[in-house]
Amino acid sequence: MIIAQLTDLHIKAEGKTAYAGKVDTFAKLERAVSHLNAMVPQPELVLITGDLGDFGLQEEYRQARKALDRLAMPFFLIPGNHDDRDNLRALFADHEYLFQTEGHLSYVIDRFPLRLVGLDTSVPGQSHGLIDTPRSEWLQATLNLATERRTLLFMHHPPVAVGLDHMDVQCLYEADRLASVLQQHPQVELILCGHLHRPVEFIWCNRPVYVGSAHNHAVTLDLSPAAPASFTLEPAMIRLIQLHPQNGMLMSHQSHIDQCDGPYPFFDAQGRLID
Repeated sequence: MIIAQLTDLHIKAEGKTAYAGKVDTFAKLERAVSHLNAMVPQPELVLITGDLGDFGLQEEYRQARKALDRLAMPFFLIPGNHDDRDNLRALFADHEYLFQTEGHLSYVIDRFPLRLVGLDTSVPGQSHGLIDTPRSEWLQATLNLATERRTLLFMHHPPVAVGLDHMDVQCLYEADRLASVLQQHPQVELILCGHLHRPVEFIWCNRPVYVGSAHNHAVTLDLSPAAPASFTLEPAMIRLIQLHPQNGMLMSHQSHIDQCDGPYPFFDAQGRLID
């Protein structure tokens, strides 16, 4: 099983670009979709971990669907801090899983080898995330229903600061509530996040946390204290999660969207290492 992650699409209304014309987020999404469709083997599904739109407008989600509906595999989305829950539900009304809860937009998908739990960490009108009592209780009840099922949890906001100060102030508030739930549920083997616009990996609550790569623009890698908020146009990547068919382990890979040289063989026709 292969899962692809798209995150932080920041799609504008038709024809608009982002950041004074420096980033055409729709064109970048089109390239990412074409890349996923051309992969061999293809991912079985795509998880979109928030910020589909830039301002949460219906026009933005309508534009995003022009690309996302070309995906050759199903996709599942959760909101980020740039999204509007009501507009997401309105423009993705055919995605029935979006209506499992009221208020926060959290849900569970049970039909794959991994149980997929989407946790809405967004706070309307705010940049930071939050785990409040209703969401922690929903997650506890959801995980209690399938304690033996291997589970992947995906959400927008990372649960801890990562050293990018201007992003860390927008991280997940009251993450200790999430930690308390996870300590009771070892079946949650992996947490997938977005928000940071660059790949970050760490261990939290005794399981790996992977933050998604940017397929459009990246938050600048500047670990200096109080570094200014800025972005860079780095090589575009998509994170892949593989449930390995032989050893059953969960693996993380990065797939470059931009054309690379190769592949070139290591060995010649006689099986000798090419010198």
